[in-house]
Amino acid sequence: MSQPDAVRMEHIWTRFADKVVHKDINLTLPQGEILGLVGASGCGKTVLLREIIGLQIPSQGEIVVMGESLKTISSSHGKRLRNHCGVLFQKGALFSVLDVFENIAFPLRELGVDDEEFIKRLVFMKLEDVGLSARDAWLKPADLSGGMTKRVALARTLILEPRLLLLDEPTSGLDPISSQDFVDLLSGLHRDLKFTVILVTHDLDILRDLCTQVAVLADQQLVAFGTLANVMANPHPFVQRFFHNQRAQRVFQYQPQAQPLPSSGTPHG
Repeated sequence: MSQPDAVRMEHIWTRFADKVVHKDINLTLPQGEILGLVGASGCGKTVLLREIIGLQIPSQGEIVVMGESLKTISSSHGKRLRNHCGVLFQKGALFSVLDVFENIAFPLRELGVDDEEFIKRLVFMKLEDVGLSARDAWLKPADLSGGMTKRVALARTLILEPRLLLLDEPTSGLDPISSQDFVDLLSGLHRDLKFTVILVTHDLDILRDLCTQVAVLADQQLVAFGTLANVMANPHPFVQRFFHNQRAQRVFQYQPQAQPLPSSGTPHG
């Protein structure tokens, strides 16, 4: 029996009073994919993430997550389904009054888990998964660098072992090295854990190095969806501006070449 798609959106419309944000959006994302969602600021990318996890109800249409229609699901079943969805907010959204350990443990405590040894074991395991050490568990968010904040937030997101991961600008505010480290970390975790990822991003390197699918929102609609190569071939004006400006051309055309190792001895003729 085949697995249900991770997410299916059918004829999604979103309106705020007289303002139309989404107009007849249709998208099917199989499990295990990494989808990069791009579009101009204010086009409704984050709104779409909120609708996928049931925090916001579209004005019209149906969203199906892991085979469950959010339109007809009961509140108790919906809560269980959301436990299979992890969300990483743009700035990490860590609780400033809690240390790293308690931030990561928070979802478990919200579920009523009271086995402290189990919580401790799982928190330290997730810290290790995201490349942090046990001594980092007692730091406060104010003591963390931007890259560490993202890693702690990711550990908290992964604590319930979600099947669907939603990320809002995961590399925003990071320097190039920290950004690449985060991409490498997420790629390794995805390879090991096989979860599905939907991420909002403007980061061209992420689209090139991480995403298996790309979706483009423009003019209130989904104007392109598919592999990066297929999306880049789309003639829509926004797609052309986003993917074919000078900076994008440098990102997508540059491929690092292996350099020959310096000779350690006299070459043989």
